[in-house]
Amino acid sequence: MTDVAPDPAATPSSSAKLVNLPNALTMLRLAVVPVFAVLLVQDGGLDDADRYWAALVFGLAILTDRYDGMIARRTGQVTEFGKLADPIADKALTGTALIGLSVLELLPWWVTVVILVREVAITLLRFWVIRHGVIAASRGGKAKTVVQSLAIGLYILPLTGLLASARWWLMATALLLTLVTGVDYVYRALALRRTSARAMRAAAARRADGPTGTTGARTDTAA
Repeated sequence: MTDVAPDPAATPSSSAKLVNLPNALTMLRLAVVPVFAVLLVQDGGLDDADRYWAALVFGLAILTDRYDGMIARRTGQVTEFGKLADPIADKALTGTALIGLSVLELLPWWVTVVILVREVAITLLRFWVIRHGVIAASRGGKAKTVVQSLAIGLYILPLTGLLASARWWLMATALLLTLVTGVDYVYRALALRRTSARAMRAAAARRADGPTGTTGARTDTAA
């Protein structure tokens, strides 16, 4: 038994209506991204009040990410739209935050590039294996999300002194988790393509065809 919360992408879709509370929270998170971006970079990030407001908006948006999936699963309101829109909203929010912080020269560009490349690569990897199954989020993936969100939140705030130093170590931890979980996801994706039911059927069809393929045409070439 695991204490990892279910991955929304791995939860079967229900016949719930498209317009529901979980989807509304997801769309709200997506809608506040431009508001957050303006608050973050306004006046070159020199207005402390705007930075505090940006941190508040970011924090509230992160909370919607925590609760939209939970509500959808507990109330049977998981939809195909929600499964697609949820990760898009997440990437839009964190990507905007990282790019904004780098534009303001608060976060090195190489950190932003490494994290964003990993996120885009994993998203593409999900589509690559989607016919074979869904890889649920691991403990490391959940930890990465939490630590990354906390680190970004601290960078958004106009901090000085010890807290300003501590946020770099938190971001370094998030970066390490980003890389480690990225490698783990690639390994599990490759394993899934080799061992899924679809892959097994394709392998059985190839064995039935024999080396010369004279016993019949292949029925599945997706493995």
